[in-house]
Amino acid sequence: MTMILNPTPALLDVLYWITLVAVVVSSASGVLKAGFKQFDLFGVIIIAIATGLGGGSLRDMLLDRDVFWIADQVFFIASLASAILIFILARLIVIPPKFFLIPDAAGLATFGIAGTLVSLMAGAPWLIASFMGVMTGTMGGIFRDILSNEPPVVFLSQLYATVSWGGSLLFITFIYIDMNTTLAAVIAGMTIFISRLLAIKYNLTLPKFRFKT
Repeated sequence: MTMILNPTPALLDVLYWITLVAVVVSSASGVLKAGFKQFDLFGVIIIAIATGLGGGSLRDMLLDRDVFWIADQVFFIASLASAILIFILARLIVIPPKFFLIPDAAGLATFGIAGTLVSLMAGAPWLIASFMGVMTGTMGGIFRDILSNEPPVVFLSQLYATVSWGGSLLFITFIYIDMNTTLAAVIAGMTIFISRLLAIKYNLTLPKFRFKT
């Protein structure tokens, strides 16, 4: 089943704002995670940009479309501004070590929906579009963790890619039944965000691989 969404002005507007929010919160999570490594300002900015722009960049290259932040530098500026703002705030207020998980969950949700929406507009089959949403939502965090010399959260933490994929599939289902796209994005995105926070709170995980002994 192929579900091609026509890129109407209203739909592009929805995508723009979802992506902008995703860039800001994901970049913030990158700064907060990198901050505990005590990197300098430049190092923090590099990690923030990789986190905020990495997943969407990979998505666009795979879909053979213009990379979103190169086509519109507002997204790059938003990532840079988010990094500098969090860098300054961290010197003024106490931020708990695990607080980065909140903007990380928000980035997972918003980028997951944005990635799915872009893929549907590019004509990707629904299953591929849903996985593109997962990749868009998770790859920035993977880049962040690798650059911070940490095991990627996506492979070890409570339900992460799983809730992203579920939310992407939910979003596609809403589109299939002709729900308003903005409403579908909000409901599916909030589902991802809340599910991720609940998974953290109640330590919900998938079974881990192990050999029979």
